[in-house]
Amino acid sequence: MVKAVSFVAKSGTGKTTLLEKVIVSLKARGYKIGVIKHDAHRFDIDHPGKDSHRLTAAGADTMLISSPEKLALVKKHREAPAIEELIETYFSDVDIVLTEGFKKSGMPKIEVNRQERSATLLCRGEVTDPTLIAVASDAPLELDVPVLGLNDPEAVADFIEKTFLQ
Repeated sequence: MVKAVSFVAKSGTGKTTLLEKVIVSLKARGYKIGVIKHDAHRFDIDHPGKDSHRLTAAGADTMLISSPEKLALVKKHREAPAIEELIETYFSDVDIVLTEGFKKSGMPKIEVNRQERSATLLCRGEVTDPTLIAVASDAPLELDVPVLGLNDPEAVADFIEKTFLQ
């Protein structure tokens, strides 16, 4: 089973920025990384006028675009598949999957906290989320899980490596 950890936070906290830097660090250490970004809104990767868009608009339930360097899969579904199903189906070739979002999942979570954005935590506020394994914050916090420096992506990568990859 592929290991996975989810980065969660309120919007505008810096999840993507931290995740980018953690990916660079883990890649430099030789790991294969998968990423899943949760989007609560509708998105389109194929745009009107492009062949891929025309084919999905015509009714294709699954459409894959392939080039020598990468591929993209457009698969229609009635309801969003569980994150565990996505990982099992599409990420068997990586060492770890890092997700952005999925705060309601049962996956291990690292919460990103920027004090100017919010002094309260999602996973240690009104509710205590038992899947929280660490917090990356720009403030010293007293918690029951490790507190990592928000501006120290190497420390976050070290934590992920020690917790999941060794």
